[in-house]
Amino acid sequence: MRILVVEDNAKLAGHLHRGLAESGYVVDVATDGIDGRHMAMEGSYDLLLLDVMLPGADGFTLLETLRQHKDTPVIMLTAADSVEDRVRGLRAGADDYLVKPFVFTELLARIQAVLRRGAAGAHHEPDRMVLGDLELDTIRRRAFRAGTRLDLTAQEYTLLSVLLRHRGEVMSRTVLTELVWDMNFDGDSNVVEVAIRRLRSKLDEPFPTKLLHTVRGMGYVLELDRGNDTDA
Repeated sequence: MRILVVEDNAKLAGHLHRGLAESGYVVDVATDGIDGRHMAMEGSYDLLLLDVMLPGADGFTLLETLRQHKDTPVIMLTAADSVEDRVRGLRAGADDYLVKPFVFTELLARIQAVLRRGAAGAHHEPDRMVLGDLELDTIRRRAFRAGTRLDLTAQEYTLLSVLLRHRGEVMSRTVLTELVWDMNFDGDSNVVEVAIRRLRSKLDEPFPTKLLHTVRGMGYVLELDRGNDTDA
């Protein structure tokens, strides 16, 4: 899930970026209305966190422009606690409204609720994904094998969910780097190999049936059975 944060307060923007990334989201930040409008219009995001008071163009104007072209879910963040502002934001097309200061766990709950509700006709990740005895609860962000909960970090969960959404499809290091870490591939980096090794130690090593396979010269695949073109 990709989230765009449009917030001019550098401290709050940094806090949101860190907290959301730790919760498994891919996060971009814009610090003014002009950049935010450009990124929202040109990028592909599952949700926007949009401040009202922004330099360049305020949040209401950005939202009105966005709604002329896209139905991306939007949660507005503002210090203004007036009924008029809330009504204006909702009438402009906001999906929810959160007044500063707020508790981060409440924001996460609002994000999850909006993403579940979504826009009419939009495609959303299922609440539950299964492969053999592997099960992902995408609402609570938990993974289980043979009924045993896997102790995964946020990054390991994200990696596993990407592989499971693409089950049976060989995923290259480049693609995984972009989808999981949201960065360009660095040929000298072993970040993917390290992450795969750590995930495999929790996902496969304690169980007789192996799900995560390495395809020589190509990448990685999550599936029940794999032929002789793989390494362990």
